[in-house]
Amino acid sequence: MHTDRRVAVVTGAAQGFGRAICAGLAARGTDVVAVDLNACAQTLKEVRAAGARAAELIADVSDPDTVPRLRALLDAEFGRCDILVNNAGVYPNTPFQDVDLELWQRVLRINLDSQFLMAKAVLPLMTGRRWGRIVNITSNSVGLPATGLSHYMASKMGSIGFTRGLANDVAADGITVNAVGPTASLTPGGRAGIDPEVVRTLAAGQAIKRPGEAEDIVGTVLFLASEDSAWVTGQTIMADGGLVRL
Repeated sequence: MHTDRRVAVVTGAAQGFGRAICAGLAARGTDVVAVDLNACAQTLKEVRAAGARAAELIADVSDPDTVPRLRALLDAEFGRCDILVNNAGVYPNTPFQDVDLELWQRVLRINLDSQFLMAKAVLPLMTGRRWGRIVNITSNSVGLPATGLSHYMASKMGSIGFTRGLANDVAADGITVNAVGPTASLTPGGRAGIDPEVVRTLAAGQAIKRPGEAEDIVGTVLFLASEDSAWVTGQTIMADGGLVRL
């Protein structure tokens, strides 16, 4: 059944930032396609509790075969896609001496190639309606003297470059492309992959002196996914409590 409501695709939707973004979009009346390697049962429950339609695609967003699978789901279930939030990512803190080519390429595939592939999947549906919003999740680490993150920071700077370049290519079709840079936050992924002392140290340097939570970036993402951001494109907003300032 196709819908007249706006439809968003959110990657990395099973937990953390992705789950919070899905719930926020649903509360604004947007139907959601949750994409993740893992089942998104709790995310779907929250989206439906907000009165929105929800669908799930269990897939590897860095695999090109996900593109036709996502397009088929969108065509069959919704007939449109208006918003893409490229949130999926990995955060392996590894000293450069221990980063081999396999790990380097894995991080770039998941954090950067996936954003390219998902944009390829949904842009034909956006250009047909001459309206669309793409929001790429990057990281404030690109502005910090962090160690053990050469591969991660390369992928996230690539996301910023991709955001800037793609914004030019699709502006004439009524589509905006922006990025949001969170800080190390107390999401499930953050708790598993980041030393709690690092989170506390970062929070002490912020203007808002508390660790970030998943919900802290939702308002910024919702703004960039809305009509209100029609005059904003190619930009990176650091939603990080005032740590990195552009």
